[in-house]
Amino acid sequence: MYERVTKGIRVSVRPSFLEDQSDPDDHHFVWAYTIRIDNISNKSVCLRARHWQITDAAGRMEEVTGEGVVGEQPVIEPGEAFEYTSGAPLSTPSGLMAGSYQMETLAGDSFDVEIPVFSLDSPHETGSVH
Repeated sequence: MYERVTKGIRVSVRPSFLEDQSDPDDHHFVWAYTIRIDNISNKSVCLRARHWQITDAAGRMEEVTGEGVVGEQPVIEPGEAFEYTSGAPLSTPSGLMAGSYQMETLAGDSFDVEIPVFSLDSPHETGSVH
């Protein structure tokens, strides 16, 4: 599990390799990752946008941005959490993901919350650097 706290928002990540959706002979490797966002602050926040940097083992980086997560812009009250699962395919047997969420308070103040860097490792990697 990977974890980071920014301004009272804790982001926890659990990645897992999906062997049944991967095809190593075709250079297709797939991971799921479950993210839990805990609001440990005293302010309600809304997750407005996401920004991801996905880097494969060859050093190729892809940036992904968009509104909300999994089609939602959840409001997370103090003491509450929001959890979702998504996925990422790579053409290499390992990689890294990192990013941030843009949050907004009910007063309209925006701030970025760090998503911890986490490794995407598969049993098909010949040498691990993560």
